Amino acid sequence: MEGNVQQKTTPLARELTRIFNSYNKHTIQLKKNLKETNAFFREIRQNYSNACASTVSSDTFSLEAGQLSCISFPSHEEEFLRSTVGAVPYILVLGQDCAARYQLLNCLLGERLLPLGPEAGEACEGVQGTVCKRRKLCFTHGRQTRLSLALPGQYELVHQLAANCGRWDTVPREDLEIHEECEDPAHRLAELEITLHHQLLQEAKVMVVPCTSVQPIEEALEDCTRNVTPIILYAINQESLSTEQVAELWKVKEMLGFPVCFVRIPDTIPATSPAPDRRAEKERERERDRDRDRDRDREREKTPLHKQLLSLGFLSSPTGNCSCGAPSQVSAPGAKPQSMLGEAFERLHRLLVPFARQVLQNQQVEAANLLNGLHCRCLDLFINQAFDMQRDLQITPRRLEYTREKEGELFISLMAIANRKQEEMKDMIVETLSSMKEQLLEDAANLEFTDIIVTTNGEPVTSKDIKSCIHQIQELIVVRLNQAVANKLISSVDYLRESFVGTLERCLNSLEKSHIDYSVHNITSNHLKQLLNAAYHVEVTFHSGSSVTRLFWEQIKQIIHRITFVNPPSITLEWKRKVAQDAIESLSAAKLARSICSQFRTRLNSSHEAFAASLRQLEEGHTGRLERTEDLWLRVRKDHAPRLARLSLESRSLRDVLLHGKPKLGRELGRGQYGVVYLCDSWGGHYPCALKSVVPPDDKHWNDLALEFHYTRTLPKHERLVDLHGSVIDHTYGSGSSIAVLLIMERLHRDLYTGLKAGLSLRERLQIALDVVEGIRFLHSQGLLHRDIKLKNVLLDKQNRAKITDLGFCKPEAMMSGSIVGTPIHMAPELFTGKYDNSVDVYAFGILFWYLCTGSVKLPEAFEKCSSKDQLWNNVKKGARPERLPSFDEECWQLMEACWNGDPSQRPLLGIVEPRLQSIMVRLCNLGSEQKSSSLEDSN
Repeated sequence: MEGNVQQKTTPLARELTRIFNSYNKHTIQLKKNLKETNAFFREIRQNYSNACASTVSSDTFSLEAGQLSCISFPSHEEEFLRSTVGAVPYILVLGQDCAARYQLLNCLLGERLLPLGPEAGEACEGVQGTVCKRRKLCFTHGRQTRLSLALPGQYELVHQLAANCGRWDTVPREDLEIHEECEDPAHRLAELEITLHHQLLQEAKVMVVPCTSVQPIEEALEDCTRNVTPIILYAINQESLSTEQVAELWKVKEMLGFPVCFVRIPDTIPATSPAPDRRAEKERERERDRDRDRDRDREREKTPLHKQLLSLGFLSSPTGNCSCGAPSQVSAPGAKPQSMLGEAFERLHRLLVPFARQVLQNQQVEAANLLNGLHCRCLDLFINQAFDMQRDLQITPRRLEYTREKEGELFISLMAIANRKQEEMKDMIVETLSSMKEQLLEDAANLEFTDIIVTTNGEPVTSKDIKSCIHQIQELIVVRLNQAVANKLISSVDYLRESFVGTLERCLNSLEKSHIDYSVHNITSNHLKQLLNAAYHVEVTFHSGSSVTRLFWEQIKQIIHRITFVNPPSITLEWKRKVAQDAIESLSAAKLARSICSQFRTRLNSSHEAFAASLRQLEEGHTGRLERTEDLWLRVRKDHAPRLARLSLESRSLRDVLLHGKPKLGRELGRGQYGVVYLCDSWGGHYPCALKSVVPPDDKHWNDLALEFHYTRTLPKHERLVDLHGSVIDHTYGSGSSIAVLLIMERLHRDLYTGLKAGLSLRERLQIALDVVEGIRFLHSQGLLHRDIKLKNVLLDKQNRAKITDLGFCKPEAMMSGSIVGTPIHMAPELFTGKYDNSVDVYAFGILFWYLCTGSVKLPEAFEKCSSKDQLWNNVKKGARPERLPSFDEECWQLMEACWNGDPSQRPLLGIVEPRLQSIMVRLCNLGSEQKSSSLEDSN
């Protein structure tokens, strides 16, 4: 055999080569995506680590530790991706004996490279009954044909091979076999590496396992368990499997976990596999249909080999066999590949090609799914964080202002109570003392003094003891009075709790939880509690320094001064009652009420000032935090989310192209600002389809497209939105000069612009308006703004029901950067300020509704007169709107005007617009029917 001759290739080899070539190209894309994903995750985690390590609190980076765990692969997914993305494709040839394996190998490569016939061994036994000892064979690609002995993955052995001594067409038998006299362990374990200049071997290696007498199957397969995606072929040339062969197959299944393609080798094999006739594709399709019919007919006539494989569990179901080798065995795209049996060797091409494609495809689809799943989870996390940050930026200043206002209202209300209640309190004290007097006197008479020994007969005690007794009696009176006054004061301010306190406390708790400086945590709430305590715990006590204390002690001194005894009095019941009565009568209700209210106002002022100071401190802390939050919000919107969305688009597009292939572009349907729309007959089980081809000119357009795809794909299906089936990234667009993103969508009949030009009835136009409102409402319910509602972005089916399409500008409010987007005549005035909300879609619908009511596509006069976009925008900002036509219904005109109101807050909610439209439709359509009936009667 010439050393540098390109080997002949069969159709089977060419098909397999294409499959492996596609697999290797997709592996490159997977590796790139995985590498960029890991780099992105490292950067995010590094940012978080830096935030934690800095003096700024980790709250600056808005992701919590639990959420950060999502910014990485689960360990089992990471392990699978590493092994799959780094795996090389292998064709692994096993079989009942060397003859079967060698026959299958020759068929794969299209040459009689390995010896067949009696010299190949029968049932792995030589012609004289000696045990067959054939080496492991490894076929690799090289520019020259070459044979060598090498230890797997190590080094080449120095050994003289028969093939290197002269020309050969078939590998010499002596190079395949291990001689009995060979005692060198390395030589016995070495594999015969055969290098060929063969097209198939450029994409994948081929390995033929050795005889079990040379090496146990576990050791032979050891290399195939690491970073390899094997296509396992098992050649069978006997009627059934032996016990030893079944045991070997179980080990293969356990070690590799991949499906097996069982191939029945006939006694005689044609020289070459029949090449597929490309000119008879339809005939082949018909033949496949007939094969499928025969498969069903033969279900009752399974061969013994099939029954054995089925009973052993190597085939998954009774329908897993295809005696003719037709591809009816192959599962639907994305399904897990199953082991299969082909018993028609002449149709091996039709069995092996789909099997290999599905095994390789399954690995890469699963890897792409894992990658895309992680991309979507993290992207949703970032989008949710953007919502939270936007809400924080909007709500926190309002909460601070609200807290300040409510606390001010509470303070003013309590001060008013203190001022208003002074006179009432005076009367209340007089009334309270009057109602309590008898009970107080009785309690004072029965009071047991502490720290004073009083004799039972009431003998006189010292002046010091007298003072102590008087003090204890007075304490009893003041305590009882304190309880009564405080309880009545509580009832007069109790209504404030729900109206002020509950809301204020919740607002403060929310502010303090989000505050980054925990040293002031709860300070403001504590001051609030102090302010409330002033209302709920009014003190009337004799603590040192209080005005109430001075008032009472003055009274006490006068009492003591009036009681002049030559000798100290006796402590009797009458004496205690007299002391209590003097103390009660000496109290001034007016002074006491004034003292209580003054104390109350003093404490209120103190708490109010402390509250205001701590609120200012809280506000200063929030100001710095909000600046950092806004910076992070910008990074999420401008960097984190777009980068991740692009990775997600790439991983999802790779999955789609693996499952369904690249779509075929039909005729052009239309052109837009950012892409061309083509007809696509069918793709991924959907037909017919529309294909939007977009060539992003820069990173910003890439990011916008990737985010559009993410938002659209994650939306639940809705009958008023055009369905997005999938995407494919075409790396060969424009002869390979650029990269295009192909978005495959549901195809409808026409757009609303074309429909209005062709003519639509009033009922149809009103129904279209309802459909559009329903679609916009659904988008808004998902947190999305469309921002480009117009005639061309409303598609009609054959029944003239509408669906919204082209979500190119569609974004969540939290992810909008304030950019000016849309179609000029449909753009609300506030869009030019960069600060807007979902009411811009209501405005755009108002303009769209004007067209629907006119029934034409003619521009409104106010817009037609404008010579440029700038002039149009200036006129719109000044209040220019479409004119009212004589044919307009009054209620329709009012609805239009309400929708395009210059003040966004005055535009109606779509939940109000929809029932109004329904009412208009019922009224106008009924009116039309009545007029039609009337005209018919008149004509009769």
